[in-house]
Amino acid sequence: MRQAYRTALVTGASSGIGESFARALAGRGTDLVIVARRAGLLDELARELVERYRVAVEVVAADLTDPLERGDVERRLRTDPVELLVNNAGHGAFGTFSDLPLDDHLRQIELNVAALVRLTHAALPGMLERRRGGVLNVASMAGFAPSPGSATYGATKAYVTAFSESLHAEVAGRGVHVTALCPGFTRTDEESEPGLLWLRRADVARAGLDAVAAGRALCVPGAQYKAALPALRMMPRPLLRAAANRMWRQAADTR
Repeated sequence: MRQAYRTALVTGASSGIGESFARALAGRGTDLVIVARRAGLLDELARELVERYRVAVEVVAADLTDPLERGDVERRLRTDPVELLVNNAGHGAFGTFSDLPLDDHLRQIELNVAALVRLTHAALPGMLERRRGGVLNVASMAGFAPSPGSATYGATKAYVTAFSESLHAEVAGRGVHVTALCPGFTRTDEESEPGLLWLRRADVARAGLDAVAAGRALCVPGAQYKAALPALRMMPRPLLRAAANRMWRQAADTR
């Protein structure tokens, strides 16, 4: 059954796809809690959405890699529930694994995996009790293939997809939808046109929201990425690794 969500919490909402989630939800009449580190950008966005769409918008400035600030968001989800949780906040550090500082890798795991799991664990029990709700987790096409140059990032997104599909199966038939959104290359500039590989962030956000409302386990936006996914899944892993390695070396040679 397709759900319309009356309230939602969106992480990473100050820019990029997260901002597009907030705008799309406000346009659908959803009251919002928007979460990100940059309070100023959140305040500007909240004022605009309240004025334009007449929805309620609560601003929560929090760094989800900070245990105390993340704990505040977890408690908010438990004590004042929302019908939709959008786990969008994420971080990527790109470069050879051994050359990047260890803290860069650990921060990706903390934000892309640990924070996402903790917020989902805070929100999901209440949704199941009410037999209504949704969790939309932003993963990536990078999770379906080896990712030289972004090994930790790709691994975290593979985790998010597997985690989301497993939860989708666990809660099936209980009134709650869990969906993994797996975009490819997405432009952060709202005005940019899509291209052969690039998607518009507003289109990605809209596709994810439609997918979780419809109860789909997996959403891959963009015709080009929908067509690529079966090939990625069927290609023998040695060939996939060899192709990824060749692309990584070619990219390194151009730098």
